[in-house]
Amino acid sequence: MPREPKYYTATGDDGTTGLLGKERVKKYHPRPSTYGIVDEAQAALGLARAVIRDPEAASTVYQIQRDLYLMMSEMSATKENAAKFRKIDAEKVAWIEAQIEDFGARIEMPREFTVSGETLSGAALDLARAVVRRAEREIVRLVDDGLLENRELVRYINRLSSLLYVLSVAEERNGETGSLAPNK
Repeated sequence: MPREPKYYTATGDDGTTGLLGKERVKKYHPRPSTYGIVDEAQAALGLARAVIRDPEAASTVYQIQRDLYLMMSEMSATKENAAKFRKIDAEKVAWIEAQIEDFGARIEMPREFTVSGETLSGAALDLARAVVRRAEREIVRLVDDGLLENRELVRYINRLSSLLYVLSVAEERNGETGSLAPNK
């Protein structure tokens, strides 16, 4: 009879978590706290992707989710191992910038503050953007405190919040007001 898979290790029962390397830190340490926020952003983007109407935007969001996993890997590595996990670089930042330009060219940006909630997809993207902004603040703190060396993480996450704003506006401009189901 096959063994049931075990879904927990119990190694964190002492309040610590392992980094990618030979170090354990408290779960409230700035590193796991920050990559936890990035994970929240990734999950919020999953919700947004599930309801986005534009298949191209959904594909872009999927790539961002994959990038955030790469970002979390680097953030969870010890200083000695971080370079092995470094995948977010100037090229990834340039890709985000290109997405902002591409999607931004398709819409007219609002001239005033917007209130989220015209569409489910726009609201989900706005929620993800707010989580990304929180992650950005903590990533900056890690860089400033010398716990992360890769400044491209700051640039990527900063551009990401701008892209999510553009995608939200696009969804709200192109969607049906108040619709609760995506048109796929």
